[in-house]
Amino acid sequence: MKVLMLNGSSRPHGCTDAALQAIAAVLAEADMESEILWLGNDPIRDCTACGACAKAPGRCVFDDDIVNRIIEKAAQADGFIFGTPVYYAHPSGRILSVLDRAFYAGKDAFAHKPAAAVASARRAGTIASVDVLNKYFTISQMPVVSSSYWNEVHGSVPGDVALDEEGLQTMRNLGRNMAWMLRCIQAGREAGFLPPQAESGARTNFIR
Repeated sequence: MKVLMLNGSSRPHGCTDAALQAIAAVLAEADMESEILWLGNDPIRDCTACGACAKAPGRCVFDDDIVNRIIEKAAQADGFIFGTPVYYAHPSGRILSVLDRAFYAGKDAFAHKPAAAVASARRAGTIASVDVLNKYFTISQMPVVSSSYWNEVHGSVPGDVALDEEGLQTMRNLGRNMAWMLRCIQAGREAGFLPPQAESGARTNFIR
């Protein structure tokens, strides 16, 4: 089983990466494969709501950045952890642009797979940032993996994160809970318990 982790920071080896590396170490101990994918610093366009992905599900019509690669990797992954730094008390614009397009175009690659969000900050804004990322999961039929505290680490540089004992403990517990949930889902699937088929078609507008 494999967990795909996205690093939404502009720094490949910053505080967000430190948090994800702590999780990856625990997953390795549990014989789980993981991959940390840095989103990079190249331009990433926002979703334009063009609707083209409805005509060609599974790919975004804009193929000049990392989004379609993420959708392809997501289809092969069993679970997800999305990491972000805090900018003005919200996730990085980079990870939001990526997830908006990846979930619109490739939602089937994410459905019914467990996921979690983690945030890093110097001081504040982590809870709001994790809450924003959790919304992608709860609208996509994805079980949300929890930990023993809010999924956050603190520091301005990775060395600071190394001193955040409770934050790293939270990351390790998150990794253990992810491994446990993945095994539970696998056992259920082997016993014949498959994901339910969601209803669709009803769309209610409140302004008429």
